[in-house]
Order: sequence, then C-alpha cells, then structure tokens
Amino acid sequence: MTTPQAPPAPAPDDRRWKALGVCLTAGFISLLDTSIVNVALPSMEHGLGASEAAQSWVVSGYALTFGLALVPAGRLGDMRGRRQAFLFGLALFTVASAACGLAPGATWLVLFRLIQGTAAGMVAPQTSGLIQQMFQGAERAKAFGLLGSVIGVSTAVGPLAGGLLINAVGTDDGWRWVFFVNLPIGIAAFVAGLRLLPRYPVAAGKRETFDLFGVLLLGSGVLALMLPLVQEQQWQGREKWALFPVAAVLLGAFWAWEKRQGRLGRAPLVDLGLFSLRSFTLGALISLSYFAGFTTVFFVITLYLQNTVGYSALAAGVTVLPFAAASAVGAALGGRLVVRHGRRLVVIGLSGVALGLLGVVAAVQLVPGDGVGWATALPMVVGGIGSGLTVSPNTTLTLTLVPVRRAGAAGGVLQTGQRVGSAAGIAVVGAVYFAHLASHGRTTTAIQLGLLTAVGIILIALLLAVADMRERRTRTEPVRPGEAARPGSDGDGEGDGVGEKVGRGV
Repeated sequence: MTTPQAPPAPAPDDRRWKALGVCLTAGFISLLDTSIVNVALPSMEHGLGASEAAQSWVVSGYALTFGLALVPAGRLGDMRGRRQAFLFGLALFTVASAACGLAPGATWLVLFRLIQGTAAGMVAPQTSGLIQQMFQGAERAKAFGLLGSVIGVSTAVGPLAGGLLINAVGTDDGWRWVFFVNLPIGIAAFVAGLRLLPRYPVAAGKRETFDLFGVLLLGSGVLALMLPLVQEQQWQGREKWALFPVAAVLLGAFWAWEKRQGRLGRAPLVDLGLFSLRSFTLGALISLSYFAGFTTVFFVITLYLQNTVGYSALAAGVTVLPFAAASAVGAALGGRLVVRHGRRLVVIGLSGVALGLLGVVAAVQLVPGDGVGWATALPMVVGGIGSGLTVSPNTTLTLTLVPVRRAGAAGGVLQTGQRVGSAAGIAVVGAVYFAHLASHGRTTTAIQLGLLTAVGIILIALLLAVADMRERRTRTEPVRPGEAARPGSDGDGEGDGVGEKVGRGV
C-alpha cells in the first residue's frame, strides 16, 4: 500500500486569526459546560425535581461522552476534513443545548446531556488540528497560548457564570438558562465558521477507511476506565473498581489491534508511532497529571464555600475569578515565551500552581470565616498565572512534532488524557475530602487535605516536566523517516521554529 502523501502546505490565510476566534469561541462554550452546571444542580432539584442520581449523570454523563468522542472525532477530521467535522459538532452542540434547556423531565435532560457531550468531543480535536494547519512556528505557539487562555478561563469561570444566571432568573428556571446561554454564541460561531474556516484538502492518495473495531475497543476501554471514576460518590461499594482490570484488558487489546492494523498497511485509529515521539508521550503524561490536580481545585473549593462558609453560588464563582483572569494572562504570556524557553516554562508554571494552592491552604487556616474569599485572592492569582504558563506551552511542546495529517487524532489522544485525568483527580480528591468530613466533621481540615492531595498530584506533573527538561539538554528528539525533514517539521516538509528549539534541547 502506498502511504498517502500529505498535500503541500497552503499559503497563510489572512483570515486565519478570525478563524481561530471561531474555534476558540466553540471551545469556550463546550468547556464552560463542564463546570457551569455544578452550581445549577440545586436549581435542577428545585425546579425539575431531579434526583441525586439524575444530577450526578447530568455532570458525569457529559464528561463520559465528551471523553469517548475525542479520538474517533479527531481521526474523522483527519480523514474527511476538519472544517466539516467542526461545523457538524458545533451545530449538534447548539441543538443539544437547546434541548437540554427545554427538557420536560430529568431523564430527558440526562439524554440530551449525553448528546451534548458527544458534540463537544467532536469539536475539541478539530480545534487543535486546525491550529496545526493554519499556523507555523511562533504563530502556532501564540495560537496555542490563546487556546490555553480559553481552557483556563472557561473551566474556572463556569461557577461564576452559572451563579450570575441563577441569581438573575431564579432557582426554578435558572438551570435552563445555563444551557440557553449557549444558543446565541453557538449560532453566531456557526455562521462565522461557514465563512471563515479554511477548506483544506485532505491527504491525497488511497482513501483511508475508518477503524470501527478500533473505535469499539478504545471506547469500551475508556468507558470502563472513566465510569467508576465519575460515579465514585454515587456507586457505593468496591465492586466498581473491578472495571479497572477490564479497562486494562480492553486498552491492551486496542493497542494490539492498532499494531496489527499498521503491520497490514491499514490506517489505524491512532498512529502508535506518535508515542515514539518523546515530546508527545511526556507532554501527554504531564497534561493528564496536571488536569487531575487542576480541575479538582474548583470542585472542592466551591463545595466548601457553599456548604460550609455559606456563600451563594454567585459569591463562590467570584472567589475563583482571580484564578480565571490570571490564567488567561499567563496563557497568553506562555504562548509568546515557549519558543524561547521550552519545557523550562512548564516547570515554572507547575511550580507556580503548587505554590498558589499551598497559599490557599494557608488562607483557609488563617481566615476560616466569611473573609476566606478575600484571603485566597492573591494565592489564586499566583496559581492562575502558573496554570496559564503550564497548559498552553505544554500543548505546544506536545504537538510540535506531530505530523499535520495526524493532528486531529493526536489532539484527541491528548484531550482524552485530560478528561480521564480530571475524572480521576475529582474521584481521588473528592474521596479524601468526603472521607475526612464523614469521619471527623471538620470541614476546614477536609478542604485543606483535599487541596494538599491536589498539590501532590500536580507535583507528579512537575517531576515529569523536570525530568524531560534535563533529558532535553543531552539529547534531541528522534524524527521518524518520511514524516519530517528535521526536528520541528510538521510532517509536510515545513519547518517549525518551536520544534527546532525543542530538538536542540530547549
């Protein structure tokens, strides 16, 4: 079989920054929905009569289908065109958001949330793939910096946005507007996307087939891995952890199947050769570890502020706003500095996040009452800047040597790790928090232990980043023959300034 040749790199499109704005807008609303719903759960219970189990599935069902769709959707975009996949996913997400807001009952709401999560999982890998296609070198790093800003802000600002909506509309119907707010944004982004998103040709040569059996194996394995994590609080007993060895078997079978596909000259769902790229493998592990610690912070802090201190949903959202704002600044800065400083910038960022969270732990101890929101503001800023210096530079460094024709699937793998990491982190930190609360009833100690657990997880990411930085000083990244002419190539023969610096050990 002749390996399909990637099309020549297109000339830069003057509208590419506007097209990036469309991608970032869609990414913002899809990631916002991972956290905005948390503060709306009491409103769902009051206005819709949603049970605790239904509320849990409104949150966890979205996370599950989001994670399951990422890799297949990324591969589909690689094969059939990222523009088409992006627009279809965005349209489906907007329609599903409307359906969620109009849901007549809790069962319907859960069903529509599953569809909404699937649509979000279709959009996300196209964004990273389009960035790979539209930008090169320092411009690509800047674009990923803006994406990092969106990731940090959308995750952290969700509780604030939800609190504002519920405060304005009321508890009976406030939860509906958490979904309706997506409609004008989604429609505007879709219309703009039709006009601005570039129509890049797919790779020339023999038409590749879609690996359906690989999708089944990977989807089953990720489901078995994530289900006990996202349902950790709802599924009592230890039987749920029996799914972990099932997940290991399924993912092992997926790995063997993909290797077989490669040997037979068939197109795999995931090019396992990506994992021979040290930058991709280490970056994906750092991302998984960081998201396991990063996303849990808002989970336990909002619980503590609302259930213990007595903050409203709006006040709890305002408390985490400094993190969101600082994260946006840090990510934009990181996009500019990563070309010069490489992995060293990620090390600095992770150190800043750990330091900021330790400051929050100290603030909770020193100011345990209503003033805790003010006391945590400065540590939140420090942690937010560190988060911005972590997410976007790490994404740039992770994907810098990935061939553009595999960018969607690679982005899907990276983001699947983020979803799994988030679910695992919430399960671990939540278990620590609730276990201490149930045993001792001391909420201040419980929140401190939860945050310290999150810091411990982030330190794992820091150790990986330090090890990678030291290794880069003495070796260069291997480049697979036929895919890149030199370190930093995007696989289409075009050099990438970021990759060149990575290859030289930055």
